[in-house]
Amino acid sequence: MDPLLRSELIRYGELAQACYDAFDYDLASRYCGSCKYPRRAFFERLGMPDAARGYSVTRYLYATSNFRFPNFFSGRSRADAKLWSQRANWIGYVAVSTDEESARLGRRDIAIAWRGTITRLEWVSDLMDYLRPVADEGIPCPDPEVKVESGFVDLYTDKDPSCRFCKYSAREQVLVEVRKLVAHHTALGEDVSISVTGHSLGSSLAILSAYDIAESAANLSNGSNRAAVCVYSFSWPRVGNGRFRQRFEGELGVKALWVTNVHDNVPRMEGIFLNVGVPEMVRRVAEGLRMPWCYSHVGVELALDHKRSPFLKDTLDPGCSHNLEAHLHLLDGYHGSGGRFVLASGRDPALVNKASDFLKDHHCVPPYWRQDENKGMVRASDGRWIQPDRRGHLHDDHHHDGHHVVDGDHHGHFRHFRQP
Repeated sequence: MDPLLRSELIRYGELAQACYDAFDYDLASRYCGSCKYPRRAFFERLGMPDAARGYSVTRYLYATSNFRFPNFFSGRSRADAKLWSQRANWIGYVAVSTDEESARLGRRDIAIAWRGTITRLEWVSDLMDYLRPVADEGIPCPDPEVKVESGFVDLYTDKDPSCRFCKYSAREQVLVEVRKLVAHHTALGEDVSISVTGHSLGSSLAILSAYDIAESAANLSNGSNRAAVCVYSFSWPRVGNGRFRQRFEGELGVKALWVTNVHDNVPRMEGIFLNVGVPEMVRRVAEGLRMPWCYSHVGVELALDHKRSPFLKDTLDPGCSHNLEAHLHLLDGYHGSGGRFVLASGRDPALVNKASDFLKDHHCVPPYWRQDENKGMVRASDGRWIQPDRRGHLHDDHHHDGHHVVDGDHHGHFRHFRQP
């Protein structure tokens, strides 16, 4: 395992993990479904000094969907809708590398991180849906045979005009921010890269957004130069069909590396019967008949095995093999197929139990140990315990910040306007 590749994979994986750690999943919270921390102090509040030195968050991303995602993607009522939103969910962020980090990388890196679902594998049964032409969703693809899973693309493109956070879709929010950052930094003569990361459902959104950025030419600058687009993905379900893979990899040149645990079934759920693993003739016939279940992975797979780690115990809990922190632990100890498992960077194994019960008991690390002190309650001046006001950073960080907003039509043309 190349040590530079290892460190980069862990770094982007930690950017994706931050989406979980910062998400307010407390159903009793007035701000359930939002980010707990303000954008300008995001990594510092998460206790990620390396990320804080390396990246600055420029925009939070919000999503809404009529698709039946459980718990945090439903329009449930909250304690006070005026404080937050009944329809929006914080789904990730866009960040850009600092001057110091850019000098180390040799380029200005735009990172996009997407959050997966919080409640482990509850959503799997809801994702058994059909493939639809990506062009039908407003993404300017010239080929109607390029198809993606309808649930993923709904979440990516849905909007709610009545919600100030999701008045524009996650797609529109991403494209606007990427275009702005690419234009700004290329105008300064810098080389720019776009790196997209996510875990589970967030990986599917990472694949979709990376494809969309390339297809919509949001990575285009100075009329001809295209910023390289790549995906660092962790445990994703299949997103599109074989034609999507050809368009993604061959014609648009987007690179993807996906990290999996061989004991995790989620990456193989979509297209479990008709996928890239079946004989080519069978798949071609199925696609020729326009069957809506012919899925294909994109990119290069790095398959890991949690049973190689001496730190992890045998468990029947499928959430453990799917856990992102467990994937990062496996990356740290991986030294090639058949190599001995040895932690290369000394990354703390206790992180594995942050939101799972996967470490062997003799390590004396309690399961599910990450939580806010006093569950986020603070004592007010009158001595009463209350939830701190978060309205300031919500208004500061949601995407109605005066920047141009993109409104795309089905032909890939965009008109820009100022938000009122």
